Amino acid sequence: MDDTFFEVGVITGAMGIGGEVKVFPTTDDPRRFDDLTEVYIDAGNFMSPYAIESVRYQKNLVILKLTGADDREAAEKLKGLTLRIPPDQALPLGHNQYYHRDLLEMRVIEENGEELGVLTHILETGANDVYVVRSGRKDILIPAIEQCIVNVDTASRVMTVRLIPGLKDL
Repeated sequence: MDDTFFEVGVITGAMGIGGEVKVFPTTDDPRRFDDLTEVYIDAGNFMSPYAIESVRYQKNLVILKLTGADDREAAEKLKGLTLRIPPDQALPLGHNQYYHRDLLEMRVIEENGEELGVLTHILETGANDVYVVRSGRKDILIPAIEQCIVNVDTASRVMTVRLIPGLKDL
């Protein structure tokens, strides 16, 4: 697998007899499939490009018709595989926005330089993300809000934070 590629979905099964696949989207904007002409299917030890012939939506799933998957049997063989796109097809970021993958495993320090730990997980709460920072044997939960996130330096892989009272002592 190429770590530079972005995950956009996981194939959950076949749809009908014509080779369509059901995809659970793992992207913030499932409608972004409308703008894609191809995806790469990640089989673990290799990736293969597939042209997208059609896109439609059903409840929380994306239904794709991929070139080369022409019947139900071919579509079933893709079940459980991940769909990826190259970085040049990723959605652009706004000011102070970051891809989760660029934040994970980042060192986290307080404004005074005190080392807090490493960002190990990101919780998506709806209102704002919450960064889980492993500090020794415990986790510190830091809301991803302007009052707490002072600076994110992706080049040096360091996030500087300002903890509101009580966060560190939980």
